Amino acid sequence: MQKHNVNLPIIITGRHVEITDAIREYATKKIESLHLDYPRIIEAKVILDIEHHRQIAEIILFCADHIVIEVKSTTEDIYASIDESTSKIARRMRKFKTRLLKSHRPRKNGSIRHIEEQVFHADDLHGEEETIEAAYVHKEPYKVRPLFPDEAILDLEMSAARPFIVFHNQATHKLAIMFRRKDGEYGLIEPEDTAAAK
Repeated sequence: MQKHNVNLPIIITGRHVEITDAIREYATKKIESLHLDYPRIIEAKVILDIEHHRQIAEIILFCADHIVIEVKSTTEDIYASIDESTSKIARRMRKFKTRLLKSHRPRKNGSIRHIEEQVFHADDLHGEEETIEAAYVHKEPYKVRPLFPDEAILDLEMSAARPFIVFHNQATHKLAIMFRRKDGEYGLIEPEDTAAAK
């Protein structure tokens, strides 16, 4: 069991707040005190911010197996915000491990595929044509992993900022999209096999 995160890279940054030695030491000790053997933490980032009377602590853990866990807490005291965020992230790590153990299934060999994206140049948007096609405003590499639907939901729960995940559904062997609905539930999109339907 991972008793202690020895020599764990911890990056602590401040927005609108000076990071004193006392704050840095406190945040570092809280992160190092996370006692879980899975998921294994590779790097941790702590972002502290003060907006008027709101003191915010955001923690992002980069873990093994491409797992990223993010939490944010807001209180009237920066130390209390760090405490609350640490508690939240510990609960998410425990939840992740528990659900992983319950839903563990043997995987079939599946390679990671990359979805290629294209970006139109800004000059293309200023032509004389009246109809201008929509263009990408952001590009990033995206790894499509083989997952079961419940694992895709768990992946979304671990990252509150991400609204969807594209994955290769191990249950149906199809490309699928799991997304977070406005009501808090989850939706699943899979392509229809039109050739088989005829």
